Amino acid sequence: MLKAKVYVTIKQSVLDPQGVAVQGALHSMGFGEVESARIGKYMELTLDTTDRAEAEVRVKTMCEKLLANTVVEDYRFELEG
Repeated sequence: MLKAKVYVTIKQSVLDPQGVAVQGALHSMGFGEVESARIGKYMELTLDTTDRAEAEVRVKTMCEKLLANTVVEDYRFELEG
């Protein structure tokens, strides 16, 4: 079995209103040193395979078809196991 750790983030060129709201909230709580905040998603997938090469292809396909909106989001993943 392999575990895929998938990280999805909004592209740098795309406005992140949720990140701006978090930054503003942190400032209002006294954390003025926060220059910016970007919000993303983290997912863990357990894969019933030991074929690392095939798992990479499959996870990439999952990201591009469902887990990330590649128009406005970037993704990366790590395989463990």
